[in-house]
Amino acid sequence: MATTLPTSASAVVAHGKDDLRVESVTLREPAADEAVVEIAYGGICGSDLHYWLHGAAGESILRDPMVLGHEVVGVVARGAADGTGPTVGTPVAVHPATPGPGSGKHPARYPADRPNLSPGCTYLGSAARHPHTDGAFMRYANLPTRMLRPLPANLPLRRAAVVEPASVAWHAVSRAGDVHGQRALVVGSGPIGALAVAVLKRAGAAHITALDMHDVPLGIARAVGADTVLKATETDAIAAVEADVVIESSGNHFGLASAIAGAVRGGRVVMVGLLPSGPQPVAISLAITRELELVGSFRFNDEIDDVIAALADGSLAVDPVVTHEYPASRALEAFETARDSARSGKVLLDFGA
Repeated sequence: MATTLPTSASAVVAHGKDDLRVESVTLREPAADEAVVEIAYGGICGSDLHYWLHGAAGESILRDPMVLGHEVVGVVARGAADGTGPTVGTPVAVHPATPGPGSGKHPARYPADRPNLSPGCTYLGSAARHPHTDGAFMRYANLPTRMLRPLPANLPLRRAAVVEPASVAWHAVSRAGDVHGQRALVVGSGPIGALAVAVLKRAGAAHITALDMHDVPLGIARAVGADTVLKATETDAIAAVEADVVIESSGNHFGLASAIAGAVRGGRVVMVGLLPSGPQPVAISLAITRELELVGSFRFNDEIDDVIAALADGSLAVDPVVTHEYPASRALEAFETARDSARSGKVLLDFGA
């Protein structure tokens, strides 16, 4: 770990649609409440892929070059000047959200105990606002100490690299209520879906069925706890699942249709996969006549602390979810791999390689 920090660092920067670059960026002086974190690993998320492939993630449109990345872990290289947060040498995970009340004459209301729903919430590596919020896919990142979560000594940084997406999955399962002894269905076995399977397994679900279009993600789902795996085209088998709890993580209307079809009458469907903006062609009449509960799930709050503890004590099995690792200098190759869900799970960038 460096004792004298450089004035620039290599970073993964999205400049626009189909324009991803690994380039040197100038390191600004950290604010008083910011620590400098030497990033070890970063996980490529769907939003990172969207900024690269489309120049936008949903309604968040790139207007300027932006450093990507919000799934990061590393080691504190310089403590915050105000004395808050972890000290030099502490391994940390990052909670990438900054809740905020929003602005305007009539700011949106939200539950005080659910800051993930605050209308002014920003996220690392997000173009939702302008100026954009740079992410942390860089060798050194200035991060507010409130974002940093010290990691136990027995938790390797590579395993901790999935803390952020595992927290998303943990939050989604918590939105389902008490799943102990319940039959569960997970639609979409990409990284979030597979992590949801692992969380459901830890929480005591009696039987977990996982769906996907491809064999590789289904194999990962089985490795982390799925009892049954089905191809998404097996409509009769899906309808026969009759799950008490469904986690929809595919992010498309076909997956939501499968979630509704596979839920038991009176069951609950948690929608964590973010569908495109606008109307979606879904058989809502079936949800009505079966009295299904359709529940949204967005990011997470303090679940990150539970995830870290579960990873450290070994009760949350996640290792099979990570399928590829690339040095950050080969970021474009890593992104190409991550976009191919038929052959990859979570893809990591190694910033120390």
